Amino acid sequence: MAVYRKTVTKPLPSNAEVFERKGERFARWKDRRGKNRTAKVTTGRSGSDRIVIEAKTYTAKYRDGQGIVREVATGCRTRDGALSVERDLKSRSEKVRANIITPEEDRIVDHQTTSLKNHIEAYVDHQTAKELNKDRINNTRSRLNCVAADCGIKRLADLSASAMERWLLDRQQEGMSAGTRNGYREAWIGFANWCVKTGRLLSNPLKEVPKADAKADCRRKRRALTEDELTRLLAAARRRPLHDAMTVRCGPNKGKQVAKVSDERRVELERLGRERALIYKAYLLTGLRKGELASLTVGQLHLDAAMPYVELDAADEKSRRGADIPLRADLTDELREWLVEKLEVMRPTTLAIGEDVPTKLPADTSLFDVPAGLLRILDRDLAFAGIPKEDDRGRTVDLHSLRHTFGTHLSAAGVAPRTAQAAMRHSSIDLTMNVYTDPRLLDVHGALDLLPTLSLDAPTHDTQEAKATGTCDESPRKFAPGFAPNSGNSSKSGSSRVTLHDSTDERSGKENPEKASVSRGFKESGRKDLNLRPLRPERSALPG
Repeated sequence: MAVYRKTVTKPLPSNAEVFERKGERFARWKDRRGKNRTAKVTTGRSGSDRIVIEAKTYTAKYRDGQGIVREVATGCRTRDGALSVERDLKSRSEKVRANIITPEEDRIVDHQTTSLKNHIEAYVDHQTAKELNKDRINNTRSRLNCVAADCGIKRLADLSASAMERWLLDRQQEGMSAGTRNGYREAWIGFANWCVKTGRLLSNPLKEVPKADAKADCRRKRRALTEDELTRLLAAARRRPLHDAMTVRCGPNKGKQVAKVSDERRVELERLGRERALIYKAYLLTGLRKGELASLTVGQLHLDAAMPYVELDAADEKSRRGADIPLRADLTDELREWLVEKLEVMRPTTLAIGEDVPTKLPADTSLFDVPAGLLRILDRDLAFAGIPKEDDRGRTVDLHSLRHTFGTHLSAAGVAPRTAQAAMRHSSIDLTMNVYTDPRLLDVHGALDLLPTLSLDAPTHDTQEAKATGTCDESPRKFAPGFAPNSGNSSKSGSSRVTLHDSTDERSGKENPEKASVSRGFKESGRKDLNLRPLRPERSALPG
């Protein structure tokens, strides 16, 4: 319809000088940079003078394919350039009216020219509305902006798989791990998928970007702790606070023990050790993550239920689904004792004059005081317990290794894989069995003993013919025990005795060949659950 420069009015600057030229009023003033500026003057609705500011670029006004009048900023400073943009807009409108393209495809074209920053912030708002973890949202925004800046991506139209692959290859050559590179890749693919769902892109241009092999380039390999190491770790966690307080840190007696701790301080340190050991035990018997464990409050414990459990809120769980975590009996008893002790400690500090003595802790009281530097504390506890931080394969022990230990000991105890998956709260059984199960702690050697006994003394061809004719006196093989005893003899195998029906004819008193054949067939089968009269088989199915 037209291209034009938009105009807006602003209040007259305080230092402006109004003058007339050819019958029109103008204002002259200096801006903040000291530059002389001139603009037309008009009268506002309130009757006051206002200056008229004209945009530097042109705007195109046209009617789209659905008959709606729209105004689009062309970004062009010249009229000819703006008219070229207007012709393209009109051409798209005609294609929509002719059903050559759909209105959705037409809108996608508009999104291609929008600044990428606007799309990223809209995506971040979408993640925030879904109540995702704040750290995850911040990481996503940071990764998107980082790649966009490095690759010069300013609009959705600039997205390409080749640019993303080039960036990932450069990071690989710089030494970035496969897991970190996959994190950047997943952030961009998730963003592009959202653009497709919201009609900003027709398809995901990054879906063919290959994923790095994180298993071949694993920088952080964790290991699970053995039962002996777990016992030593819990003992070290209880003893170390008091031990460190009684150890001289400097001077000629550095490293020696001195008994210069007050009784009050000793009780406080012993309580700190019990809490730390209980934190580790809760890690090992529930599989909770650090953030999940730190979020627990007293009100989330259900210790008096028929099957005690702790209720994990959806907002605090990684998957944002929420879960009921079962508690073992010994951990339940220790948590009860811990709550009693916690209440005794809080009473003197929380009571005001005239207040009644509380009988239980407030529901919003934190269950544990999980310090931010728990990893550093764990390292010191490992050293105190004599547990190596790193094994001969380069695998290390950290806080998340306690979750690996939980999953590994479930498998080592013979827990069904599907049950272990539910306990770990994994969406994939492969994650439970292959990532969170340490094969070094599995009794693979013991499993081999369950395989059948195989002999290298294989029977010869002549021996097999002798067995077929019944002339071989060789004792029965171990791999196929004799389940079919001879007539009149009871079975000597480990199977239970089977009661067979009489094979004699009821009228003549003689053996019925048909019944005898069926009876022998059940004896040879070795079945334990046959206690009903067998069905009469067809003659063609009888042996012999």
